[in-house]
This record gives sequence, structure tokens and C-alpha cells, in this order.
Amino acid sequence: MEFQDKVVFVTGSGGGIGLAIAQALIRQNASVAMIDVKAQPDDLPEGPGQFLYLKCDLTNDEMVKAAVQTTIEHFGAIHHLVNGAGVLWFEKDKSGLEIDLSVWDQVFDINLKSMVHTTRHVVPHMRDAGGGAMVHFSTIQCLRGDAAPQDAYQASKAGVVAYSKSLAIQLGSAGIRSNVILPGPVVSPMQARWERDPSAAKAVADVIPLGRLGRVEDMAEACLFLLSDRAAFISGTELIVDGGLMALP
Repeated sequence: MEFQDKVVFVTGSGGGIGLAIAQALIRQNASVAMIDVKAQPDDLPEGPGQFLYLKCDLTNDEMVKAAVQTTIEHFGAIHHLVNGAGVLWFEKDKSGLEIDLSVWDQVFDINLKSMVHTTRHVVPHMRDAGGGAMVHFSTIQCLRGDAAPQDAYQASKAGVVAYSKSLAIQLGSAGIRSNVILPGPVVSPMQARWERDPSAAKAVADVIPLGRLGRVEDMAEACLFLLSDRAAFISGTELIVDGGLMALP
């Protein structure tokens, strides 16, 4: 299996896309450090890989440092990093002209500063392992505006792209790759509103050229590709996974 003997540090793995990535990696025989502020989910595979679940507030640098150290003590190395944690607060995130600035700061802390915390503590261990790969999650929303803006979300996720490019340049000589996935509309806990309003979900799906909403498994497959040796010459770029939505005029 592609990820046998590999240790992957996955944030946001208590649900949604992050959980799907962790599940896929465990099935591929990886050892996965699952990091989330939420409690451990029930539906985890029994193997063949292993997992270590750690509750951690990613906005707290010391907690992230401790989670990384626990991972090293438990598995002995870290080869890959997935930054999957993030928030989209529809009810509080709005135009930057009127948003509560404390909300702005919280969104940036969770969506972007947490990525600084994870990379600064994980990268030394990736160097020790002889290289590896990082995949960070952004959104197609950072490439366009929205009539109902969530400006803190979009701006913080644009920062993810910029930081990833910088990491790719800084770390390439160490054999460490850094790439970003930009999901389109995905059925996940972040979009729980679609469960309450199936007609709204259908309206979005009808616009997507492939005719459906994305699934968390679609994002997991893209992530595992970018982590794998099949993507060995891919770094500093973004992969749009949106069913063709951004191809529309």
C-alpha cells in the first residue's frame, strides 16, 4: 500500500473532509495522528493502519507543539501534513465593511494561523524523515467574490494559498512538497444548511457541470494523490476539485 510506514499528521480530522482523509489513509496502512478540537468520532476503520486521536486547539501554539511531540513519541516520525481544519461561520462572517473584528480575528486564527503553528512544529520532523508532502485546504471562494460575502473566510483561505507557495519554495531543497486543494461545494458538516434545505442543495448541484455536489471522499482521493509519490514533481500549486464549476464563464 502506498502509505505503508508513513506517518501523517491530519488536522480537522474529527469530521467532514479531514475525517474522510484520515479514514482513507488508515485503509492505506498509514499511521495517522488525528488532530481536532472535537471529540473522537465513532466511525474509524479498524486498520490495517493505526491512528492516534488527540484533542487540540490549533490556535494554541503550545498545544500544537505538544500534539506533534506526542505523535513523534507514539509513531517515531512524521512524513506528511494535512491542514484540513477550518471554519465557515455563515451567521457571523460577512462583509469586511461590517464584520465584528473579533470574529475576523477568530476566523484567521483557525483557518490560517493554525497552519503556521502546524508547519513550524511538523517541518523539522519532515526534514528528519528525509522529506515528505503537505496538503492544505483552501476553497474556490478565494478565487472569486460572492453576493453574500464571507470575507474573513475567503481572505483567510487566500492566505493559505500564498503561504503554501512560500513553503514550497523554502522547503523544496529538503524534499518537502507543499500544495493546496481548493474544494467546490461539498456535502459536509460545514454545509449542514443543505440538509435543512434540500432544494438549495439541488440548486447548487444543478449549476455544477458534473451535475452533483462534491463528496468528502472526492477531496480525500485528491489529497492522497498529492501526498503520494505519484505527485512527486508537483509542488507550489493548487488543485481545484469542484466538478467543473470554476470553468463556467
